[in-house]
Parts: sequence; structure tokens; C-alpha cells
Amino acid sequence: MPGRRALTRLAALLVVLLAALLLPAGVASAEDGSIAHVESTSDGLRILVDVPAGIQTDLDGVSATLDGTDLDATATSTSDGSVVKRTTVLAIDTSRSMRDNGRFAAAKQAATTYLETVPPDVEIGIVTFDSAVKVALEPTTDRGAAQTVIDGLALRQDTLLYDGLVAAVAAAGTSGQRTVLVMSDGADTGSNANLDTLVKAVEDNATSVHIVGLDLADRQLAPLRAIATAGKGDVITSTGSALATEFAQQAEALADQVLVTAPLPAGFNATVANVVVTLPTSDEPVIARALAPIEAASTPDVPDALPSLASEDDWNAPAWLLWVGLGILAAGLITTAVLLVPAPAPPMSIADRVTAYSTRTTGMSAREEERASAEPVLEQAKAAAAGVLERNSALNERLSLRLAGAGSELKPSEWLLVHVGVVFAAGVVGLLVGKGNIIVGTLFMLVGVALPPIYLRFMSSRRRRKFDEGLPEVLQLISGALSAGLSLAQSVDTVVREGPEPIASEFKRVLVEARIGVALEDAFEGVAERFQSKDFAWAVMAIRIQRQVGGNLAELLTSVAATMRERQYLRRHVRALSAEGRMSAVILCALPPVFALFLYFTNREFLDPLVADLRGFFLIGFGVVWMAIGTFWMSRMVKVEA
Repeated sequence: MPGRRALTRLAALLVVLLAALLLPAGVASAEDGSIAHVESTSDGLRILVDVPAGIQTDLDGVSATLDGTDLDATATSTSDGSVVKRTTVLAIDTSRSMRDNGRFAAAKQAATTYLETVPPDVEIGIVTFDSAVKVALEPTTDRGAAQTVIDGLALRQDTLLYDGLVAAVAAAGTSGQRTVLVMSDGADTGSNANLDTLVKAVEDNATSVHIVGLDLADRQLAPLRAIATAGKGDVITSTGSALATEFAQQAEALADQVLVTAPLPAGFNATVANVVVTLPTSDEPVIARALAPIEAASTPDVPDALPSLASEDDWNAPAWLLWVGLGILAAGLITTAVLLVPAPAPPMSIADRVTAYSTRTTGMSAREEERASAEPVLEQAKAAAAGVLERNSALNERLSLRLAGAGSELKPSEWLLVHVGVVFAAGVVGLLVGKGNIIVGTLFMLVGVALPPIYLRFMSSRRRRKFDEGLPEVLQLISGALSAGLSLAQSVDTVVREGPEPIASEFKRVLVEARIGVALEDAFEGVAERFQSKDFAWAVMAIRIQRQVGGNLAELLTSVAATMRERQYLRRHVRALSAEGRMSAVILCALPPVFALFLYFTNREFLDPLVADLRGFFLIGFGVVWMAIGTFWMSRMVKVEA
């Protein structure tokens, strides 16, 4: 009997187990629901509850507790929208491996399906990642804009998965329910962020992360599961054909959410609390519980009795108006700089000259007074610049020498005003190019500081080169004139009438200086000093020696001209032989800044670590120093004295 009783009990136990296995289980249990988001408003709590798919809940019978305190809760469906801000960022892998097996087309179709299914209040953002990370669309409810971005997606190499997810988490914002839906078919390749950094960013931002992996191996799924666990989401493995279904289910999950609202208990001020929500069904209730952070409201609470502060008649300045304003400012600065350059004065008549000489001891002439009264701002500006140069005689002399060498008719004070105008105009152009970025504007201002001296140096170099090229023929012309019986002064006058520029104008100045008492050799030395011409300095030395000790000056100048021709031939030959080295030096020195400028306009995010991190500034400084050293040594190596 005891054995039979034991068998009976064993049979009953088996029946119970079979019944538990075979009979339908309860529709929902305490683990079915989950708390997606909790926020506090002036009216109370807002709780978003994820309800399992296919479950019909009785919203009128909802109940909720907060740290064990019963709440007077009400529930509504969010299928048509929610007062709680809901944001989803689609992080889409656009690496070239997505071309295989039609994955890219399936991914675009899945994203389109998601847009068509998700509730209208959910803001959608799009982040793409390949060899670069791009926030293709900031979160918005404009489905047309999102569809345009999806249709325009293109594939590139590499997969910066971790950097892409960091950007997606940042794009999701910090308020409301935040979800990142990831679609990728590969592992990370070369991100700046590592797995730990990404997991911490997901946890700190309290963002839900769901990852759809396309045909991934187990070793590739392991880091994805760590990311999804940190974001209280899941990893879904799928193929291209089933991708649209998975995305539709994610969108329907947002539509099936239930919004539970309840007044806060008196005296409640905690930032984290145990929240339990119970939703009755036809069978077992759906129970969702979580130790949830209580965030601030994601939507402003404006009492209905207060009038709206914004009206349809309010006018907001369009973005293009800023650029128009900056353009007008730039045009004004450039016009001011142009006006600061004085126009050449018309030739004075004989009467004006007599009046000028007669009034020089008593004051300004009538024409000077008229011009000064007509241009008071210009005269004051030139007077201020002249005062600056008077206090800095070295700068004044240097500018005078450079302007004379470049053949400019501007005075040093006038050139200083033009220089200042160029600096300000370059700063405005930098603000326009950099869209208001102060750093870009400052860089352009530095370029504006360097451009005028470079221009003067270039003009002086070109003018000196023309002078040196024409010098042998001019010396030969002087030699022929001397052989014909003309004096040196008459020979120089022949060059003024028949010689090439800029030698003719400079020799005209020599004659003018000689007529007012300057020795002819000293006037020639002034020309050599202005042009920094060693060849002409030797010719002047030969002329001075000949005039002191005697000799055949015509024959001497013929020998000097022949020597100059040989030197110019040798100089051109050396320049041709060193052309490859000079070109290599120019390319190597220009490549880093030009490539940095190219990246700034085409892939600015790639340069962000250099300006967003202190270590980036050290790297920039290190690179600039070594570039300067390399440029200096290469310039020394390719420079050949001939």
C-alpha cells in the first residue's frame, strides 16, 4: 500500500507537470512589460510602458505605485502620438560590404518601412558610418526629409561602428525617450572610440540601443551584445530579406506603448524611484517594474489659461540675411580700403605752380586746401599712419625701400592704411567662409597680415628680375653711345629714351638727381640699392673706378656686359637643373596645409579631435614646428648661389 500510494502521488505530479507544459500559459506575466521612460512634470509623473506585441490591455484598470505608494494613475495609448518627446536615431552602416547579397537595398527598404510605420510624433534622426561618421539628419518629424536622406545614401570603405554609435547617442539628445536603432553587417574597423567608451556613453545618456546584425558571426555579436545590454536593448540577427520585418516590429513597439500619468505624492523629491505599473488584460495582467531615474519633463508645461507668447505674425530673420549682412560689411571694408588709396593728382598748371611756390612758406595752396577739405577722413587717416611711422623710423625706411623697389607710387603711410584694410577685409571673408567661426576668421586675418608683404616682395622680385635681364643690353647701349663720342650723362639720357622698363624710369631718376647736384655714381648706387642688384653694383663700382683713375669706359662696360650675360646663362642653367628639387620642396611643404584645408571643407568631422582635445593642439603645434624646420632646410638645399 505505501508503494501504491507513492506511485499515485508520482502519477499526480506527472499530470501536473504535463498540464503545465501542454496547457496555454498566461498571456502576460510580471516580466512581460517594461518601463521605457519616466519623467516628472508640474502635474505629476509621465511613464511610458512597453507592452508586448499582440496584447490588448484594459487602460481603464491601470494601477501604479511609486516606491510602494499607490498612485492615482490614468493610461492612454500612444499610437497616434504622445506628449512625451520620443526620439529614434537610425544608425546605418554604409560600408561597401553592404553591397553583398543586396543588403544595402534591403537596409534602405527597412528604413523606409520604419518611417511609414512609426507614430507621427516620434522624431527620426539618421547617422551614417563608413570611413567617416556623418549626422545625415538631425532628429525631426519631417518624414519627407528623412526619406530624401535615405534615398541618397551611398557606400564607402571601412566601418567606424563605435564612432557612429557615439554620434548617434549624442544626436538622440538628453531629454525624453531616446532610442538608437543600429543596422550593421560587420565589426568595427579603426574607430577612435573603443568599446568601453561607447558603453559608458550609452549608460550615461540612458539611451535604449537595439542592434540589427546582418549575417554576423558569433565573435562579431559579442561586442554588440555588450552595447545592447548597456542600452537595455537587444541584438537581433537577421538577413536582408527579413530586415524590413524587424524594423516594422521596432516601429510597432513604439506605437504599442502606453502612457501612464499620475500626480506625484506629497513631499516626493527623489531622482530615482521604484516604479511599478499594472495593466489588466483578459488573462494575466501586464506588470512593468523598474528602478528608474526621474527625468525632467521633455515638453514644456504651459497652462491653457496663459496666452501663447508666439503668434503667427512673429517674424524670424532667415539664415541668408546673416550672410547678406556680412557681405555688405565686407564690401564696405573693401570700399574703404580702396578709397584710402589716393587717386593720382592731375598735372598742375603754371599758375598753380607759381601759387604753390609763393604760398609754401605761409601755408597750404588753394588746391591742397580744397583737397584736404574734400577728403577729411582720408587726410586724418594718413596723418595718423604718418605719425605711427614717424615714431618708428626703421619701419618707415623699410617700407620706403620696399615700395621703391616694387615701383609703387604709394607713400609708406598710404601703404600702411591699405595693409590695415586688407587685414579687416580678410577677417570678414574668413567669417563668411567659416560661417561665423571665430577661429577661421582669425586665421584669415593672419593671412591678411602676411599677404601685403608677400605681394611687395613678389613685385620687387619681378621688377628686379626684369632689371637684371635688361642690364647687359643697357650697358652695351651706353658703351656704344660712349664710343660714338657722347658723355656718360648723354649716354644715360639715351637709355631713358630708348631703354626698356624699369631701367628707363630708374635712369631718368638718376638724371634728375644729377641735375640737382647728386654725383652720377651716387645716383647709380641708389638704383643698385633699391633693386638689391649685385650685378649693377659691380657695374657702378667699375664706373666709379674708371672716373677716378681713367681708362676706356666703353670697353670696360662692354666687358662687364659680357660677364653679366655669362652669369645670367649660368644662373638659368642652374635654375633648370634645380627645378625638380625646388618643385619637390614646394609640394612637400604645401601638401599638409592644403590637405588640411581640403578636409576642413569636405570632411570637417575628421579634424574635430585636433580642436576638441588638448592633445590635438599639442599635435598641431608639434607638426607646425617640424614643418617650419623642414621648410627651412629644404629651402636652403634647393637654393643655389650663382
